[in-house]
Amino acid sequence: MGCASLLVWAVNPYIAAMNTDQFMNLAFLVLLGTAIAGSYFVANRDNLGKTAQFGAIWGLIFLGVIAAYGLWGDVSRDLSGEFSVADGQVITVPQARDGHYYLTLDINDTPVNFVVDTGASMMVLTQRDAARIGIDPSELRYLGSANTANGVVRTADVWLDKVALGPLVDAGVRASVNQGDMEGSLLGMSYLDGFSTIQFSGGVLTLQR
Repeated sequence: MGCASLLVWAVNPYIAAMNTDQFMNLAFLVLLGTAIAGSYFVANRDNLGKTAQFGAIWGLIFLGVIAAYGLWGDVSRDLSGEFSVADGQVITVPQARDGHYYLTLDINDTPVNFVVDTGASMMVLTQRDAARIGIDPSELRYLGSANTANGVVRTADVWLDKVALGPLVDAGVRASVNQGDMEGSLLGMSYLDGFSTIQFSGGVLTLQR
């Protein structure tokens, strides 16, 4: 397998995971790169051997940029999931580049990434995250409903045996599993109500028990 094939193989999973806006941005980059490459080949058609070599080099560089673009969402999400703990009771979370606050909690000893959403009444799990922590989404009864940007979706109530945020461990936390499509799980008030203080200030979220 050549270098270009290896890079394309590595990038494919990240392209599949992109949302619509990310995919459109990537498509624009691909079209721009194609136009630049086409212009370069036309301008140097009298020396195609050397042109092909330079084209292959720039093609690999371009694929590397696409790979970095696909990886950046995962890398930034992981980094923004970091938090600090003071006195064993105070959690501080820095604001991510996209303006959201992310936290990684251990649910039944499995790390799950959440977007902090004080407007959500429940901790809401995606189908994928529910399966990762041992819940079979196909066996749930979706009797509830929730209003989202994409309309009303069905939800199923669940109880989580163990939820840990750093040294803070809770048992029997109520949550719901969303039957519709979600980009990520939401950390709503069914969990956040366990904190006496929830404060946003200066690009930092502070949670205190």
